Amino acid sequence: MENNKRLKIGLFLDNFYPNIDGVVLVVDNLAKMLSKFNDVVVVVPDNDSSDEDFLRPYKVIRISSISIPFTEYFLGKRKTKVSKEFRMLLDENFDIIHIHSPFTIGRLGQKIATKLNVPCIATMHTRFDFEIRKIINNKLVVKTIIKNIIKVYNRCDNCIAINRAMIKVFNDYGYNGTTKVIYNGTDLLPLKEQEKEKRIEIVNKLYDLKPSDTLLIFVGRITDIKNIFFILDSLKLLKEENFPFKMLYVGSGPDEKKLKEKIKEYELDKDVKVIGRITDREILSGIYARASLLLFPSLFDASSLVQIEAAVHETPGLFISGSVTSDTVTNGVNGFTSEDSVFSYKDKIKEILEDKKRLEVVSKNAQKMLGKNWSDIALDTYEFYLEEINKKNS
Repeated sequence: MENNKRLKIGLFLDNFYPNIDGVVLVVDNLAKMLSKFNDVVVVVPDNDSSDEDFLRPYKVIRISSISIPFTEYFLGKRKTKVSKEFRMLLDENFDIIHIHSPFTIGRLGQKIATKLNVPCIATMHTRFDFEIRKIINNKLVVKTIIKNIIKVYNRCDNCIAINRAMIKVFNDYGYNGTTKVIYNGTDLLPLKEQEKEKRIEIVNKLYDLKPSDTLLIFVGRITDIKNIFFILDSLKLLKEENFPFKMLYVGSGPDEKKLKEKIKEYELDKDVKVIGRITDREILSGIYARASLLLFPSLFDASSLVQIEAAVHETPGLFISGSVTSDTVTNGVNGFTSEDSVFSYKDKIKEILEDKKRLEVVSKNAQKMLGKNWSDIALDTYEFYLEEINKKNS
């Protein structure tokens, strides 16, 4: 098959704008890049907010859904093979279907692929054990739910893992199929020196920072599952040792109020700020460029986009040793790792910031080794699609 073949690609997932999470951002960026040389259709729940769908460079099909009580999410209604929406999707005549979640709409994608006799692949984005344990505190029930989820992945023709560590996670869940590693990327680009200085100056003014302040950042959902209080406990220890720093929590989430209260309780108000979610990509880019270090001790994340965004701006991350999201990081080479204790994490922050020459080398390596762009990821994914289509046809 020629490499310039234009494909009809269906991307199916169970969440979408205006709700935003890591998977939504991955699919949006992938769809944007793939649509430059393919016909891309993104199939998602109808959450009553499709006003901007027509502005996207790819087609969006919203499937009738119901809201999940006490959450911001919607669940696609089950479709039969004779339903109007099922037939409408068949008429898209996809060359390949790529599912990004194993629930109602992901399973719908699988059924469409079977009916059209085209490949169905899935991406392993999420550590489901962490997600489910937030809601259900029963090991047997959690195990049963994961077993049903993995059946979806085992029915696929192939799967993509976002790093090598996720292959082991899914094998432990019971996945027994083949896997290809394709890393996530970013739409942010390295800044030229003049632009970098300009954006840093804006960030300093916005957040009352002196040029001499050492800035630490966390970027992501403000939720306990991402170890945000672990970070704060480490910073409290740093403060007690009179080690100077400034810290910005960038993001919003369910534990925002609790985090702000704890910052006051620890008397860190002058040093630590929670600034909310930043939608302006230029300001976010400036925050990354201004920071010396990204603090990301999450044990939940599989491959956080923020660590790639930070790396593009020569800002390395500090992760927990053995965490899935630290899989691409070699300690002291393109990032840093610490033992899973607030004391070790605090010591590591000090060690990193006190050795400026080493930090400079690691920062440059982070950009060189981890700062992958979505255009490159889209090409890798496209080549993978062609391989799977060839296999199916033969």
